[in-house]
Amino acid sequence: MRTTVTIDADTAALLQEEVARTGLSFKQVLNQAVRRALAPRARSSKLEPLFQHPFPPGLQNFNHLSDDWDDEETLREINS
Repeated sequence: MRTTVTIDADTAALLQEEVARTGLSFKQVLNQAVRRALAPRARSSKLEPLFQHPFPPGLQNFNHLSDDWDDEETLREINS
């Protein structure tokens, strides 16, 4: 399908950078970008970890760490 669209200057610059990087045509880069942006996303039941390293020993999760910090702050306030 042939159509005319107006592309913002910053978007055109990003597309041109991708053209230069990949060696693909402007049309190919534009079509790939639109497909990636509009393609249905597959829902994965598996969550990807935010951090690649395991928690330090004794730290089960960040909620426990937050609770520990709150406890320490409360003790400092009581002892002040």
